[in-house]
Amino acid sequence: MNPHTKLISSLSLILGTTITISSTHWMMAWTGLELSTLAIIPFISKSHHPRAIEATIKYFLVQATASTLLLFSSMTNAWSSGQWDITQLTHPTSSLLLTVAIAMKLGLVPFHFWFPEVLQGSSLITALFLSTMMKFPPVTLLLLTTHSLNPTLLTALAIASVALGGWMGLNQTQLRKLLAFSSIAHLGWMTAVIIYNPKLALLTFYLYVLTTTTVFLALNSTKTLKLTTLMTSWTKSPTLNATLMLVLLSLAGLPPLTGFLPKWLIIQELTKQEMATTATILAILSLLGLFFYLRLAYHSTITLPPNSTNHMKHWHFTKPTNTTAAILATLSTLILPLSPLILAAA
Repeated sequence: MNPHTKLISSLSLILGTTITISSTHWMMAWTGLELSTLAIIPFISKSHHPRAIEATIKYFLVQATASTLLLFSSMTNAWSSGQWDITQLTHPTSSLLLTVAIAMKLGLVPFHFWFPEVLQGSSLITALFLSTMMKFPPVTLLLLTTHSLNPTLLTALAIASVALGGWMGLNQTQLRKLLAFSSIAHLGWMTAVIIYNPKLALLTFYLYVLTTTTVFLALNSTKTLKLTTLMTSWTKSPTLNATLMLVLLSLAGLPPLTGFLPKWLIIQELTKQEMATTATILAILSLLGLFFYLRLAYHSTITLPPNSTNHMKHWHFTKPTNTTAAILATLSTLILPLSPLILAAA
């Protein structure tokens, strides 16, 4: 990619995200969303591969549809109440349309079909942006309008997302698709509690971003895209692969790792809200995700490659370890003992 194009796209991406996060007016929020969508397109299509072009078109069409629904929702609300403020969403139809628009942007079930395909057609770093940074603006809008949204609808979307995110990840061999379904499941957990405890939902999202970033950076370091290459990546950096195993187990939500904290707190909060049935369903459905995370961890470190490999195995790295990845990996696995401090701060 041309350096000037890369610089302009990166700055536009940061600007669009910042505008949406900091805005209180629906038109400014919509402008920021459109700017972010247009800025990420060069990154998705930069390889000029047919799969990348297909992913770009799918992403553009879905995001344009979601932005149109969001604009229509805000205009309907302004028509009935005279308010353009994001927090003053009072019209029932507007609330429903906004929920659909945000679900499309986040990739929640049943509007998830585009997300795995777009991630599969992108590079690992672009997939990282799509899974983390591009989720910030819709999550912010969801947080600002939680008091106006339908709790039953959000709970249904959350349970469906956790179920499908775990179920569809079971038979995946492509790591980008697998992480896409992982993202759908984690955002389902966040959506389940966002009405009852927005701060907890934000904490869940932050920890998801932290852990997912670590996984993507580790996979990008070893240039691993599917399970078969993950089996032989231990020869490149044994230490990195051992760390990747711990981060994957943290993403699965196993104690005493960081990923256990949001699941534990969400189940506790739902039980306090007399939603023990929902908490039980989510806890059972998380076992589906646990299976494919364990399979990934098993492939990354415990499985030795077969003797008859038909490609050259790359031996140890010559470049030093990525300091950013090391810091993120430490945070992704060791934050749980600090949970009383985090809860006190929240």
